[in-house]
Amino acid sequence: MVEAILDIKQWGNNLGVRLPAAIAREAHLHVDQRVRISVENDQVIIRAIDDVSPTLEQRLACFDPARHGGEVMAASEAVGAECW
Repeated sequence: MVEAILDIKQWGNNLGVRLPAAIAREAHLHVDQRVRISVENDQVIIRAIDDVSPTLEQRLACFDPARHGGEVMAASEAVGAECW
């Protein structure tokens, strides 16, 4: 078991803890990896999130035309020599 005693520091309006390299290695964490932090029974739990890119279907399911601006090129009259 790898263990460390750390100090919590102020980081802007938040609190922060730096993970020692030995702890990160043991937990298989790496730079820029996303993690989920939760509190269970008064303990802070850090869990790695799998580095899986969302599928096209998952991305499209998140698309909201009202939020993302809808069509970029709305249909309009032909300009130039287009054949419609």
